[in-house]
Amino acid sequence: MRIISGIFKGKKLFLPTKNTRPLKDLVKESIFNLIQHSNKINISIEDSSVLDLFAGSGSFGIECLSREAKKVVFFENHPEAISILEKNIKFYENLEKYEIYKKDCFNFFNTSQILNSKFDIIFIDPPYKELRINEIIEKIFEKKILNKEGIIIIHRHKKDSIQITKKLNIFENRSYGI
Repeated sequence: MRIISGIFKGKKLFLPTKNTRPLKDLVKESIFNLIQHSNKINISIEDSSVLDLFAGSGSFGIECLSREAKKVVFFENHPEAISILEKNIKFYENLEKYEIYKKDCFNFFNTSQILNSKFDIIFIDPPYKELRINEIIEKIFEKKILNKEGIIIIHRHKKDSIQITKKLNIFENRSYGI
């Protein structure tokens, strides 16, 4: 796995050995092409605020930083994944541009804790067995952390039968491999 574009283009990323499912380069590239070239999205990666939930190795958020995102907030609670995320981001010296929450995002959003940001892009990439996707989406709306023109990207197994809440306007649905 590597960074596809931007100031860290070509940098290889470390991967955890378990508890995570890395975002394939093909899928990541497709997501960024869609953000950059779709007339349905009015967001530029540059100067955007990004929330990377279930960050794992940090592949998505680090790609955003490489493409000059204003800030990326990572959420991860598995110790091995946190260690790999920190190892992957160590090369990125501007600590003001990212933050790592070593917490379960469900627990965090169920408390009165708040994030001091609104986000242009929220990336949700939970384990395939996770069924509470709508719960996290409800919390995003409840806490009002998505900017008005912001987007939520959800990465799921293509055989997943979860019906995403009608509160979201789904304008694109793509399948890649599993």
